[in-house]
Amino acid sequence: MTAGRRPPLPLRAAARAVDAALEAAVPLSFGRPGLVVRRALPGWDRRPPDGRGRRVLVTGATSGLGLALVRMLAAAGADVVATARDDARGAALAAELTRTGTPGVTVLPLELEDLAGVRRLAAALADAAPDVVVHNAGAMHAERAVTGDGLERTWQGHVVAPFLLTGLLLPALRRRADARVVLVTSGGMYLEPLVVRRVDSPRGYRPAVAYARAKRAQVELATEWHRRLGPGGVVLHAAHPGWARTPGLERSLPGFARATSALLRRPEDGADTLRHLALAPRDAAIDAGGLLWHDRRPRAAVRVPRTRTTAEERARLWERLVAETGVDPAADPPDGPTRPEGAPPANR
Repeated sequence: MTAGRRPPLPLRAAARAVDAALEAAVPLSFGRPGLVVRRALPGWDRRPPDGRGRRVLVTGATSGLGLALVRMLAAAGADVVATARDDARGAALAAELTRTGTPGVTVLPLELEDLAGVRRLAAALADAAPDVVVHNAGAMHAERAVTGDGLERTWQGHVVAPFLLTGLLLPALRRRADARVVLVTSGGMYLEPLVVRRVDSPRGYRPAVAYARAKRAQVELATEWHRRLGPGGVVLHAAHPGWARTPGLERSLPGFARATSALLRRPEDGADTLRHLALAPRDAAIDAGGLLWHDRRPRAAVRVPRTRTTAEERARLWERLVAETGVDPAADPPDGPTRPEGAPPANR
């Protein structure tokens, strides 16, 4: 079928049915088979994406999904800012990009376990701010630890620091006509509800549970972000990449990696939806904001009824993040709102 031409209605209906059947079978949907089948369905856009004119910030870019995404964005012609945890990793990333002939990438330091470092990055980007931010950085930690900011590090790295960075970049993002923010979550979040008082695992720390709680918070935060900022401004989505073979997975969950080895996606496959959300032309789904995406489509955020989140709990999540960062992205700056001209006011 010609690229860009919409399939006939019967083919679209059949494609939706196949997609829904895959979604119901978690190992197939999250694994490589799901993406292979979906790419073959009518309606999948096979045209190379055009990133020209886009400036994209990707955190956690030294390996895995982040590195794959940086390469894919650069190949599409985007101007990319990639972050690394420290100077040594940044130098290694820059050398790797040079070795592989990846142009148009600037490498900057970002340590998410240091909120002062988050503020430094935001300040460094003040004169050349991105119009797309992909919060990819994160890790599963074997033991509970508290950062110098006094916060549990899984919670800070996955939720608090991205919230702060987005809030600090928001005035510049609001001046863009098509600004987007993507939170990279995990399918593991389906197993955990959002309970704000325990998002930082104050008792009985278990690595996979702490990770899943933080990832659930990301998804619920996307919904709350959209509710507070309203339509017409910066669009924020969460996306989970499926099961991809990355150094982080093999280091943190070696047993799972071995058991699912035949199903694991390549990092480039896992990064496909992230690139899509960063570069795809605007449509109703992208403009909707506050959704969870997988394989280029919005998906249900709840599979287990006990994980359904109330509006009150989302509000508590927002209030906690405002208290811990000192930034409220829903509040207009002192000199007034900076939304694009003609955009509706925030829905408070």
